[in-house]
Amino acid sequence: MFRSELPLSDPNDRSTIITSRRNPLVRRLRSASTRAGREEAGQLLLEGTHLLEELLKASVLPGQVIATGIWIDRHPELVAQLSGPVQWLHVSEEVLRAALTTVTPDGVACLCPLDVLPSPPDHCNFRIVLDRIQDPGNMGSLLRTALAADVQCAWLGSGVDPLGSKTLRSSAGAVLRLPHQRFGPSESEAIDQLEQALLGLVMEGVQVVATMAPDASGPLHPFPYWELDWNHPTALVLGNEGAGLHPRLQACCTHAITVPHSERVESLNVAAAAVPLLLERRRATMSATTTQQSG
Repeated sequence: MFRSELPLSDPNDRSTIITSRRNPLVRRLRSASTRAGREEAGQLLLEGTHLLEELLKASVLPGQVIATGIWIDRHPELVAQLSGPVQWLHVSEEVLRAALTTVTPDGVACLCPLDVLPSPPDHCNFRIVLDRIQDPGNMGSLLRTALAADVQCAWLGSGVDPLGSKTLRSSAGAVLRLPHQRFGPSESEAIDQLEQALLGLVMEGVQVVATMAPDASGPLHPFPYWELDWNHPTALVLGNEGAGLHPRLQACCTHAITVPHSERVESLNVAAAAVPLLLERRRATMSATTTQQSG
């Protein structure tokens, strides 16, 4: 919470509107958009209407809403859902543009405690493991697809900040509902920690599945992804955009699969390759459930 501000509890009380870009709120929101600032304040900054809607879908109320009068007038149904302990700060459009990373803010941002994010479960049947993903767009797409495919947990080996504004936007807020754990912070620490975590999964009987190019060489020969028995507890491991899967992590894997594709391209984008893999697992488990019910 920003202690130097006096939040308004009534969204329709516009007796105090912050109009100066020199107001401390601007600096504090800019700080909250960085990892260091977010962790110091213990607050997650969400920019825009869609991310606020996703937060409400996760049954979480923000601690503070920072909004323009125009946005409040245009979203009466959303405002109605934000009753109770929510604190309001009214700002001008100029202040919001100065405070947020979004080039053209749509009129609202909010802050919520970091501890409202879902915690990774101790055990799950399907998790995704992302090795040093660097691009926020790729990370966001991967997390969004994982949520659509009923992935229960994401392990992130260093790489891009999953709670950064660009990743949050590209994931359409998926990280607000998908439990995740980030290893690191450095790449070397992430590889050390992920290696031990993957070996632990193997000891538990989980199939740890590397995603590789069709012609990849190594101790595991990749086969088409539809030949894998996806009904077993699975950890799907995807590698860095440029370097691919780290050799130490690949050595932890029990299986290797690939997405066969034309030789006219050397490889697929990691986020694109993940789509058929993740949805194939969902198809296989749905088919198995249907077969059991019909039997």
